Amino acid sequence: MNGVRIDHISIAVRDLERAMAAWQPVLGRSAPDERYLDRAERIRVARYRLGGVGLELMEATSPASEVARFIGHHGEGVMLVALGVDHARTALDELERRGYPVVGPLRPFRDGEYGFLHPRAMNGVLLELIDGQGTEWKGSGSPRPREER
Repeated sequence: MNGVRIDHISIAVRDLERAMAAWQPVLGRSAPDERYLDRAERIRVARYRLGGVGLELMEATSPASEVARFIGHHGEGVMLVALGVDHARTALDELERRGYPVVGPLRPFRDGEYGFLHPRAMNGVLLELIDGQGTEWKGSGSPRPREER
């Protein structure tokens, strides 16, 4: 795979406002770079850009969401590491041919797609592969409530 880089790290939290209050002083921030509601994934997200890598705090908006299930099984904490790739579909197809277990179908996000490798193949880490064009930071870095999908 070409063009692989760390795109973001996602942390599952029970209460987004409380998590932001805990993380922002440590990050030297007064607000996230971006906030959005993702109705399809049933999450609210606060995203911070740190040296070109995103740190996401994710709160479930439904007990049926993957974030809620993760917290139910593991408690709060790092849920996934995302690698930005030139083309997620091609990368996941290639890895699946090599025997890596892919979790579910690709999902749309902004101008691209993303998908997952199963944690059992990645030392217990849920690994997301996301299109580079799907992760562009928009705007000046000021906090903006947004709604995706």
